[in-house]
Amino acid sequence: MKADAILDTLGLYCPMPIVKTAKKIKDLKIGQVLEVISDDEGIKEDMPAWCRRTGNEFLRIEEGEGEYRVYVRKLK
Repeated sequence: MKADAILDTLGLYCPMPIVKTAKKIKDLKIGQVLEVISDDEGIKEDMPAWCRRTGNEFLRIEEGEGEYRVYVRKLK
């Protein structure tokens, strides 16, 4: 999946990946996609919940070799 921006949160743990996502997504235009790279397993539950609360679209998560790549579309 092609992202318009990438946010590296490797080495950061809850709640920092979500805090940094909330800040970074403000830089995007509506409809753009943010890719968040994390090694915090909690992101699998935290990001979909954050998207529901904020009205952004959780697109998907890819897992591999201890890393997670989460894709979020800015809707608001």
